[in-house]
Amino acid sequence: MYAPERQQEILRLARDGGRVDVVSLAEEFQVTAETIRRDLKALDRAGLVRRVHGGAIPVGRLDFEPDLTERESTAADEKDRIAKAALAELPTEGTVILDAGTTVVRLAAAIPLEASLTVVTHSLPIAARLADHPGIQLHLVGGRVRHRTRAAVDAWALRAYSEIRADVSFVAANGFSPEHGLTTPDLAEAAVKRAALAAARRVVLLADSSKHGQEHFARFGDLADVDLLITDDELSPEDATAIEGGGTEVVRA
Repeated sequence: MYAPERQQEILRLARDGGRVDVVSLAEEFQVTAETIRRDLKALDRAGLVRRVHGGAIPVGRLDFEPDLTERESTAADEKDRIAKAALAELPTEGTVILDAGTTVVRLAAAIPLEASLTVVTHSLPIAARLADHPGIQLHLVGGRVRHRTRAAVDAWALRAYSEIRADVSFVAANGFSPEHGLTTPDLAEAAVKRAALAAARRVVLLADSSKHGQEHFARFGDLADVDLLITDDELSPEDATAIEGGGTEVVRA
């Protein structure tokens, strides 16, 4: 099979299934993973797919959202490094907001037992991690729980965040860039993230480098709303410099 024929078939699979991954495509077409990555790069340049970590999604599927199990296993090492670096941003005996997101869950799991903090979160996985933490005063924000992210959304959650002021908000995003800002697939989730941004004096974005340049359906802020981006070292120095030019500090863990 010639490369154009293979790429046409990859595009069909992406449109039919909503997503393709490098490993499965390499097995199906009996070629190397590097060959598939070149195919996806060609399709991305043509504007037919958008590359994501480990694969690609068809253009037009800006609402695509992998489930929690898939996101937890994606870029695991990078997320662990990001979470470790984020520990330095925890205030002493202060108040923090922990947004719903798998990297933020890792931060919650890494909080030392001796830490004395007030934590506000609308994420059930984060609340479960911190419920027995001896030094944490935990406030769980309520609302309708989205099954895909295990996060509370809608009016109750928005009202709760409108009534507090925290030292630091640690937020997550499915996509970030200077051009498109902070995006996520779901409008209700975006509204709560926007409220969490507004409820803190300092905002720290935890996002691995595969999210850079990605654009999703619901926009909830600008990169200029973020004081500090903690990502991994796969984000290029040039991209980091461009982000810092907009006023956001960047740490590449």
